[in-house]
Amino acid sequence: MAMRVRGMAMGSGRELAVSAAFTALLVASILLLPSLLLSGTGSLSSKTWPFLAASSGDGEVRYPVSFAYLISASTGDASRAARLLAALYHPGNSYLLHLDREAPAEEHRQLAELVSGRAVYARAGNVWIVGRPNLVTYRGPTMLSTTLHAVAVLLRLRRRWDWFINLSASDYPLVTQDDMIEAFSGVPRNLNFIQHTSHLGWKIKKRVRPVILDMALYEAGTAELIRPENLTTNLRKMPTAFKVFTGSAWTMLSRPFAEYVIMGWEDNLPRTLLLYYTNVISSPEFYFQTVACNSRRFRNATVNHDLHYIKWDNPPKQHPLYLAAGDLRRMVLSGRPFARKFRADDPVLDRIDREILRRAEPAQFSYGGWCSEGGVAMCGNPKEPGRTGAVKAGAGARRLKALLSKTLSPRNMKRQQCR
Repeated sequence: MAMRVRGMAMGSGRELAVSAAFTALLVASILLLPSLLLSGTGSLSSKTWPFLAASSGDGEVRYPVSFAYLISASTGDASRAARLLAALYHPGNSYLLHLDREAPAEEHRQLAELVSGRAVYARAGNVWIVGRPNLVTYRGPTMLSTTLHAVAVLLRLRRRWDWFINLSASDYPLVTQDDMIEAFSGVPRNLNFIQHTSHLGWKIKKRVRPVILDMALYEAGTAELIRPENLTTNLRKMPTAFKVFTGSAWTMLSRPFAEYVIMGWEDNLPRTLLLYYTNVISSPEFYFQTVACNSRRFRNATVNHDLHYIKWDNPPKQHPLYLAAGDLRRMVLSGRPFARKFRADDPVLDRIDREILRRAEPAQFSYGGWCSEGGVAMCGNPKEPGRTGAVKAGAGARRLKALLSKTLSPRNMKRQQCR
């Protein structure tokens, strides 16, 4: 979905009133716990797809650590999202798929059919689809709202998970989930992987100070950013109540931090910053960074890394370039567990499947203790005795451990803390 910014003349009084109304709408949509999830009608209802019903968490198979994934998709991404889910799948994790409301109804049905066609998901009971998806504007606060909605949903499901990871349909894993489990089993559970910096540079003028409005907050079927025409009267001052941080929109959040941004029991910082970033372009590149780095509890538990291999345009490093077969060696050597972005069904994804994830075909799951031999037939029951709880890590775990060891060394941690 491309961002569309249009000029618009607006009186200052009306502008403030409208901005306040949109802010209230955004906050209300996030703070109300997501009763809309998994209660959709028709083909997306939990009656039609029993595995979409929330799990109580009783009898869950215990692994050393587990992850909760959000897979975000837009128009044309249904098959890509299903393929990414299969590549990431592990019975010990939790998965939430969000195909935004702008996608045609046929694509929503396609995604539901692709997911429901895998009996393993039903047996494990750990895959969900958002039944009433959000309208999302690219680089608008509705992207942030959708991520926070997903965090709230995954907390409410009451399944065990240690970290929340947000991905898009154009991402792909570079390690198996057993590699992830092995590598992160020794990492403190309170650490957040959030790339951050307080050196804003060009973003001060282009991102922080301009006032924008996201039409998806108040107009049905319209995902568009509005920027008032006369920018000289719509440039806010830099805040003094908190320090602004920016960084990557792709994060791995600890469960304690996830609970903090949703509940805000300790102080009102998450809600205060949510109000502020409602009218900031590319708010997903600011919100979690600013919350973490202004929180006394989490500022020293924030690892300055987004765990992604991304090849940027240079300059100005605003848009990631598509990755291809020529980038595979650098991707693998980076040790990072994820890469983006890829074109749909690019041949390099097949190579990643075969050479790294050990999937002979996209229909199979990645190699692991629960699914290590015999192809699809041997991966039909994730709760089969002798397979539950087993972890079989490979070379990906060693590469990821090396990256984590370097990143989490006392010297690097101290040098890259929030400043």
